[in-house]
Amino acid sequence: MTITGGSALPKDDIERMMRDAEQYAEEDKKRREEAETRNQAEGLVYTTEKFLGENGDKLPADGKAEVESLLSELKAVLGGSDVAVIREKSDALARKSQELGAALYAQTTAESAPAEDAGHADEGVVDAEIVDEDGQGAA
Repeated sequence: MTITGGSALPKDDIERMMRDAEQYAEEDKKRREEAETRNQAEGLVYTTEKFLGENGDKLPADGKAEVESLLSELKAVLGGSDVAVIREKSDALARKSQELGAALYAQTTAESAPAEDAGHADEGVVDAEIVDEDGQGAA
């Protein structure tokens, strides 16, 4: 903390304010960390619920059940104030939902690849070269 200018405060008050700022700095840091962790966890809950809602019918049942279980556990600890537990549950849910998303992506890619290949075969694409036989090409 920096106090500048011709302050009308007595030196004792300035020193007390400095001590108070230092004393509460660690507490403020912990509060900020808790708020950030809680906000990230709540965001993860929202995005995971949205992902499950939009893709629930396409997901493997066992993977979906595991993500739903981890989601419930995270929601339960969000009511508390143990930042370490919130972070632990968030990390577990994030890992599992990413695995489930990757499996869904792989499944979708595998299903769409044969259809795309078949579409190209029906188009009758021919590899060709343009030859200017009369010699009067664009100048």
